[in-house]
Amino acid sequence: MVFRHIKDWDAAYANTVNIPGGETYPGRWEKQAASFRQFLAREGRAELAVPYGEGERNRFDLFRPVGYSKGLVVFIHGGYWMRFDESSWSHLAAGPLEAGFAVAMPTYTLCPGNRISAITREIGVAIETAAALVAGPLHLTGHSAGGHLAARMVSATSPLSGAVRSRIGNVVSISGLHDLRPMMATAMNATLRLDEDEALAESPALLRPLPGTRIVCWAGAAERAEFLRQSALLANVWTGLGAATASVEEPDRHHYSVIEGLEDASHPLTRALLATP
Repeated sequence: MVFRHIKDWDAAYANTVNIPGGETYPGRWEKQAASFRQFLAREGRAELAVPYGEGERNRFDLFRPVGYSKGLVVFIHGGYWMRFDESSWSHLAAGPLEAGFAVAMPTYTLCPGNRISAITREIGVAIETAAALVAGPLHLTGHSAGGHLAARMVSATSPLSGAVRSRIGNVVSISGLHDLRPMMATAMNATLRLDEDEALAESPALLRPLPGTRIVCWAGAAERAEFLRQSALLANVWTGLGAATASVEEPDRHHYSVIEGLEDASHPLTRALLATP
């Protein structure tokens, strides 16, 4: 019998130092995103910094496919609710765009200037605003902290209106954080300021899914053990609460490479996101 006991929670959630060349990824993402965004802008298919609220970071980029949009994908970025904005991820819209879907990429007010519960509400407004601009089915995805936020949108205390909820097809949480209580044991909590009440209220794995929820919990098989646990956790819990769930560990992918499938319309990650219920 082997017992697992995590003594160093910071190490358990540390990605960059545990990925070969991990420190090079943010710069690479930024360059890829800028190049792809410029290409879409030249084609007249990019609407940048669309406001959804009064805050400085209450904005999203909206990318449209060639011709008629089949629906809308919303991609929510990660960064432990503390880092990044929408500008580093534009290239991840390539797969859904090729498949005929518009893509919205919002950002939000970061911690410590915000709380995670308020970020949830901001993302709800961003999705409502984007959904008013693109008709048809709505598919939600996000990476890491963004996976948490995507799952929150289909949790029982979702900030979304009934009309928008009714449009949601598949949700894909990519390497999502679904139980926030461990975050309180990390040094990051000096910035996140999570307490027990907020962690309980904002953890999808501790909430019921909305009726009719379909969610895929997707992670890279080479990720940190905690991300694999967090991913499998939500699928397991929500299966027992009546949601349609799937759990995928993609071979040879780590926390930073697992999102790359979204660049390709034929990749299983993109297909899972866009599948018709």
